[in-house]
Amino acid sequence: MHDHAHASLSFGQGILLLPFAAAALIYLAAAIAESLGGRPWPWWRTGCWVAGLGLTALALSPLTLAPADRPFTGHAVGHLLIGMVAPLLLVLAAPVTLALRSFALQPARRLSRALRSVPVRVVTHPVVAALLSVGSLWMLYTSPLYAATGDPLIHLLVMLHFLVAGCLFTAAVAPVDPAPHRASLRVRVVVLILALAAHGILAKTLYASAFSSTSGSNHSGGLSALIQVPAVAVADLQAGAQVMYYGGDAVDLVLLALVLLGWYRSRERRRSARLPAGRASAGRTSAGRTSDCAEKATVAAASRKETP
Repeated sequence: MHDHAHASLSFGQGILLLPFAAAALIYLAAAIAESLGGRPWPWWRTGCWVAGLGLTALALSPLTLAPADRPFTGHAVGHLLIGMVAPLLLVLAAPVTLALRSFALQPARRLSRALRSVPVRVVTHPVVAALLSVGSLWMLYTSPLYAATGDPLIHLLVMLHFLVAGCLFTAAVAPVDPAPHRASLRVRVVVLILALAAHGILAKTLYASAFSSTSGSNHSGGLSALIQVPAVAVADLQAGAQVMYYGGDAVDLVLLALVLLGWYRSRERRRSARLPAGRASAGRTSAGRTSDCAEKATVAAASRKETP
């Protein structure tokens, strides 16, 4: 992760970006097909999808790691993009909803069954998704894994893990697509706040570890003793920690706003759904009473005719 900061975009890295280009084209084709079929797909969701894929490709590019004199700051920017910003945009694009609308009946049913499966239910639970996302971030900086990311393959696998984990976490706490096993609002809000706190504590710990290293204390105080980020300049480590802290908080606050907005909209939908039901019920009652009265009037008229 350190030496490849000076690398240029190679042929192999260009090949790596092909799946993202294919995903963009497939999504665009499905959105256009929906619009031509008379069911316009929101343009802003398409924009979110393209932007999310673009940020993912940027995070995987060595160009993100510039400037060369601050590789850890570039590393922090890359992880913020691929682990938090890109997943937020990709989830807002509602790709599962678009797929269900575009697929034929049988593929749509298979996708629906997959969404209801036990493995999907487990990994999309907010607690599990938070552990996969924020928990693995703690593991990265408190184990030899960070040093191992100097290997390009390990670096790639770590980045892809954060992309998938970030998408799972975002979809778990602020679901946009159909979620058969959606957690309650209380669980989602609590997990999101705890994840925000854990992310902030990690950023502050990284920042504090820079002071420990300069004082020669060998990270002996508090959580700083857990940090294993070798060969990083103090200013670089502090700048990267600030990117992680402020950038992560900004994305988490957007997520919290989306959760509360979704709760408000669902509450309004339930309220509006009850009103027509009440009116319909009143209408049925009124119609029943009218029918009873008409029936009684008919019987009374018939009885009068039969009376001499």
